[in-house]
Amino acid sequence: MKIGFFDSGIGGMSVLYEAIKVLPYEDYIFYADTLNVPYGEKSKIEVREYIFNAVEFMASQNIKALVIACNTATSIAIEDLRKNFDFPIIGIEPAVKPAIKNCEDERKRVLVVATNLTLKEEKFHNLVKEIDHHELVDCLALPGLVEFAENFDFSEGKVTKYLMNELSSFDLKEYGTIVLGCTHFPFFKNSFEKLFGVHVDIISGSIGTAKQLKKILDHNQLGKGSGSITFYNSGHKIEDQEMISKYKKLFEILDENQKEYF
Repeated sequence: MKIGFFDSGIGGMSVLYEAIKVLPYEDYIFYADTLNVPYGEKSKIEVREYIFNAVEFMASQNIKALVIACNTATSIAIEDLRKNFDFPIIGIEPAVKPAIKNCEDERKRVLVVATNLTLKEEKFHNLVKEIDHHELVDCLALPGLVEFAENFDFSEGKVTKYLMNELSSFDLKEYGTIVLGCTHFPFFKNSFEKLFGVHVDIISGSIGTAKQLKKILDHNQLGKGSGSITFYNSGHKIEDQEMISKYKKLFEILDENQKEYF
C-alpha cells in the first residue's frame, strides 16, 4: 500500500521531499489539484469541495495514510477529513510554536508568510493567540510565490524583486525567524536568506509533518518499496515523462535551498 500526498499544486513536493528522507522505502502517490490551484485566493466553501473531491480519489487508490501537504487545506478541512476517512491523515500547519520559542528570549520578531486563506483562518488565529504572549508575530500573504512555483519559475531576479516590494514596509532587522507557512515557499528559501541575512532562522512545518508520518506508521506498517512516486494532476495520472521530470527536478531545487549561502 502506498502513502498519499495531497496539495493544491506542486508545493506539497517540499513535504514529500522531507518524508522520503525518513521513509525512503515507501511508495508514494502525489496528487496536485492543478486545475484548481491556487486555493489561498478562493472561498472556503469552494476549497472544501476541492479538498474532499481529491481525498475521495486518494481513498479509491487504497492508500494506507494521507498527508495533507497544504497549510490552507489543513486549516480548513483536517478535522472533518479525519471524521470521514478511516486511514491516518496527517496535516501541516505554520511552525509558529518553534518560531516563537526561538525568538522569545531576545524578543526578536517572527514573520509568518503564507496564503491569504491560511492567515484568515480561525485555526491559525487561535494558534497565535494561544502562544504569542509577547505579541511577536507579524503576518504577510505572498500569493505571488505560489504563482511563481506553479509556473516552475524560480528565477532569482523576479522572485527577489517581488519579495522586496512586498516586504518594503517591514524592518527586516527586527526579525529572528521567518515561518514559511505555505508548502510552495521552501522553493524560495534562498531568496529569503539573501534578503534577511544570516541572523534569521527560516523554518517550515515540513520536517515535523514527515516525522509525525513516520511515528504514525508503526513497524508493521512500514513499506518495503523503492521510494517510487506516482503523480496525479486533479485525478489524472501523469504519464508524460517530461512533466514527471519537471516534478522530480523540484527535489534538486530543494537540495540547493539546503545549502548555506553565507
